[in-house]
Amino acid sequence: MADTSTNPRSSLGDSLMQSGAEARHRELATEHLLFQTLTYIERQFPGLFDHLETSIAHLGDSAQDDTKDDEAVREVARLFVQSLRRSAGG
Repeated sequence: MADTSTNPRSSLGDSLMQSGAEARHRELATEHLLFQTLTYIERQFPGLFDHLETSIAHLGDSAQDDTKDDEAVREVARLFVQSLRRSAGG
């Protein structure tokens, strides 16, 4: 067992913090690459953002518990498309 007398966090706590940071890093990198890819495609084939915006009505939260919130997921998607439009200058 790890000695926690000098470090108030346990090795489990360190591990959870590290895995949380790694998940955040992956999410940020994935979002950036997706954002750049979609912006590039829109410049080559105008209309992609309109198509994405139309598809939001069909988007939902797959949770099966109290955290299920379809509208929250749709709002995140709307904000993402708005950001794409701003980035592309449209």
